[in-house]
Amino acid sequence: MPRQPSRPRRRSYDQYCAAARALDAVGDRWTLLIVRELLAGPRRYTDLHADLPGVSTDMLAGRLKDMERDELVTRRRLPAPVSASVYELTDRGRALLPVLRALAEFGAPDLGEPRPTDAVRAHWFAVPLLRALEGTPGRVVQVTLDEGEFHVRAGDDGPAYGDGPAEQPDAYLRTDTATCRALASGELSLAEAIAAGRAELTERVRTG
Repeated sequence: MPRQPSRPRRRSYDQYCAAARALDAVGDRWTLLIVRELLAGPRRYTDLHADLPGVSTDMLAGRLKDMERDELVTRRRLPAPVSASVYELTDRGRALLPVLRALAEFGAPDLGEPRPTDAVRAHWFAVPLLRALEGTPGRVVQVTLDEGEFHVRAGDDGPAYGDGPAEQPDAYLRTDTATCRALASGELSLAEAIAAGRAELTERVRTG
């Protein structure tokens, strides 16, 4: 009987510590950025690769397998006529939203001006903006920047944000990247940005 190839040993810090156990699962390069993308909801592999500039196809495939093993993501086939599979976060994976929010808050003061080598996606501002948008009218806020549109669900149990316009937003926020950076870092409050003319917030007019 041919010998079965042994599976590679799972890398671990081998420390009886809750933080070390967490890093065993999410401490590898790209893992938390994949979580960031999937907080928007189910994504196809090609969509993930497009919004994670710099990751190789082999690296992305490997990380997704690791995350499936660790029950952070699951993969499912979309029903006909769509012939594609999507990855989505499990409850365990969605529980990482506070971790991403804390990391965004920690890193926001270091953003500065974009470097020439920096890729930019509008929806990357979604998680940093969650705190600034708490208390805005309604639950779904559609944000428009020069770089594109996204929407956030403040306080919702579903995906934290979505790329592109929302189907039925409760409010619309129009601003720019520099103001988003200031809101994310806490340099400006939303009320201050509006008063300074750097942001415009309007509620959706409801009929009926």
